Amino acid sequence: MSAAGKPSTRYVLVLLLALACAIVLLVALPENGRQGDKACDGSVVGSWSVDRATTAEFARYGDDQTRADDWTGGDGTHSVRLPDGRILWLFSDSYLGQVYRPPNLSGQPYPWRDGTAPFVRNSAVLMSAAGRLEQTLPAPLFPDPAPGQWRWPVAAQVEPRSPGSPERVVRVLLWTRAAAAEPWIFGVPTATEVATLSLPDLRLEGVVRVLDQNSVPDPSKRVLYGTTAVSEDGFTYVYGGNDGKAALRPASHAYLARVPGGRLAEPEAWRYWDGEGWNPDSRRARSVLGDGRRKGVGSAFTVARQADGTWVLFTMAAGTKGLRSISAYWACAPHGPWHGPTRDFAPPLPEDAAPRQDTAAYNPQIHPDLGGKGLALSYDVNWLDAAPRVAESHINRNVSLYRPRFVRLRLEPAQ
Repeated sequence: MSAAGKPSTRYVLVLLLALACAIVLLVALPENGRQGDKACDGSVVGSWSVDRATTAEFARYGDDQTRADDWTGGDGTHSVRLPDGRILWLFSDSYLGQVYRPPNLSGQPYPWRDGTAPFVRNSAVLMSAAGRLEQTLPAPLFPDPAPGQWRWPVAAQVEPRSPGSPERVVRVLLWTRAAAAEPWIFGVPTATEVATLSLPDLRLEGVVRVLDQNSVPDPSKRVLYGTTAVSEDGFTYVYGGNDGKAALRPASHAYLARVPGGRLAEPEAWRYWDGEGWNPDSRRARSVLGDGRRKGVGSAFTVARQADGTWVLFTMAAGTKGLRSISAYWACAPHGPWHGPTRDFAPPLPEDAAPRQDTAAYNPQIHPDLGGKGLALSYDVNWLDAAPRVAESHINRNVSLYRPRFVRLRLEPAQ
């Protein structure tokens, strides 16, 4: 080859440099093939409004005196639409029994329940395709795993019984907790489980433990998965958190697992985000959000994916507003990086005739299967008191203090 036909040394170096950069870029790209923040515009809450109709439907059903063994209040609100159009609503600690009309013996103007009302650790209520609550399933739906332990249902998904199967089932993620002394007044986290419900009769077929946390000596570092789950591109992305604080305060960190569709009940199919990729070893999991200070999530938060590829996370605000306001983060991939917190908002709390207002909001959850305008978000309410019996007396005296409430969100571009 003539000298004129030989590539120059400078040309070769430039070519090699370009090739190296391309390789680095390909390695750095997320698995959906889009790079970082250029994949989406981001979303923030532009405005919100009270969803009085859905809130009133839960009040109507809870106050109904037709039966003495159905749901009258609960928290930990999650939902999943079934193939026939019904919506299954799942609750953690719940009250059954009857609600009485005002005025009660103490003259309070609220619907109330007496102190003998049955209390269960979980319950499930069916809503018709038309949006009317109709039935409480036999409660508790998920029995206690052992004395002094209980199960709280969290996110649920309808998926094939096994990959490729035409038969569908409901998989319900469960948090198991065990009774403990203060400050663990809500119990210590012990494991993440997955229950299988048959369709259409919603019979409990079995429960599988997917991640045991008993070997983690510090309860505040134990991670439970299932506060929210999003199906996308053939996978279910399952978010979780630790109990960085024993009481109702924002925990420090959010975590993420990924499971192929149809395999939620297979522990060996779970993969955990380790900061670089998906790892089968849960001990290698790394936080996707939380710095222990300004940024963080409650142990119960929610995530939704928008049509433009934006992932939006809602949680109770950190700091002094943690039990009054809801804030949000956004990302262009399920594992982040997460931007925020963006501006927060304070949804309304129930009225109470007590001289001081000690009600609090917590556990925001998105319900994409609810029709209507805007993104439906529920939040639970409760009475805060260091003495559980005092709090219970308040939520029995005014049953609206322990029921989900709803708002509708309008999201707009972050920029």
